[in-house]
Amino acid sequence: MTQIEVTFLGTTAGVPTPQRNHAALYVRYQSENEYCCLFDCGEGTQRQIFASGLNFMRISDIFITHWHADHFAGLLGLMETMNLEKRTKPLNIYGPEADRFVENLLDLGYASKRFDVIAQPVPFDGTEITTLLDNEEFSICSIPAKHGIPAVAYALVEKDRVKIDKTRAKSFGLPEKGPIFKKIKENGSTEFHGKTIKLEDIAMIEKGKKFVYSGDTMPCRNVVKLSENADVLAHDSTFFEEDDDNHRHTSVGDVLKLAEEAGVKQLILTHISRRYQDIEKMKEKIEGHANVKIAKDFMKIEIK
Repeated sequence: MTQIEVTFLGTTAGVPTPQRNHAALYVRYQSENEYCCLFDCGEGTQRQIFASGLNFMRISDIFITHWHADHFAGLLGLMETMNLEKRTKPLNIYGPEADRFVENLLDLGYASKRFDVIAQPVPFDGTEITTLLDNEEFSICSIPAKHGIPAVAYALVEKDRVKIDKTRAKSFGLPEKGPIFKKIKENGSTEFHGKTIKLEDIAMIEKGKKFVYSGDTMPCRNVVKLSENADVLAHDSTFFEEDDDNHRHTSVGDVLKLAEEAGVKQLILTHISRRYQDIEKMKEKIEGHANVKIAKDFMKIEIK
């Protein structure tokens, strides 16, 4: 069984509070292998990782949605600690204009790194979904968001898994194992003893899981597109009331509409303004929406 595990390390907006740290999500994909990454890395992220019991040295990639300090200021300290702990594995930092900003970060101070830090620029114009990372089990994609500066949203999209039903395969005279099954998976069908055997005749398709993180954005058609049929969407919900001067963020009412249009199964409201301290009043805004949660620091969700 595979699982996407998301730990919310920081859930506030521009200014932190005693209860909410700056934006960062630790995402772990678990199968036979393990993959760990960060979506955003606001100030204090490494201390949040330590407090949560997660392992910062297992992080392979960091995906920055945009270069406002509350989403990237934790990078410098995190990289320094990785270096002190003798990391040698390369670290990829993705983001719009990543080459420019990563170079600036690496120029700060006198410390040299034992490991390579690789800037991975992410497209921030247009309406196309871009695949940034792709392997046999999942891909990580991005799409431009709407925030007044270059910004993107990200998605971890698990690939559909094909499970051969050995009993059904045997009824077609197929062997218990062998290269024929790889051929059927790759081509969708094969010829065997004069018969055409289709993949759907002998297999079950397990739909892949999908997690989407908006970063900071105004209501945006691109995010709807990226979030279609997502199992979980974590979306900018800076304001719990309608605000004419929304500072290029999203209010809860708009997020609820967006998630419904995209067919999202579960919505997590995050990046919450410090003006909202009363959780019970916040919950009143989502009353009647059973599939909606308000994020809090160290909250963990599992998508199985």
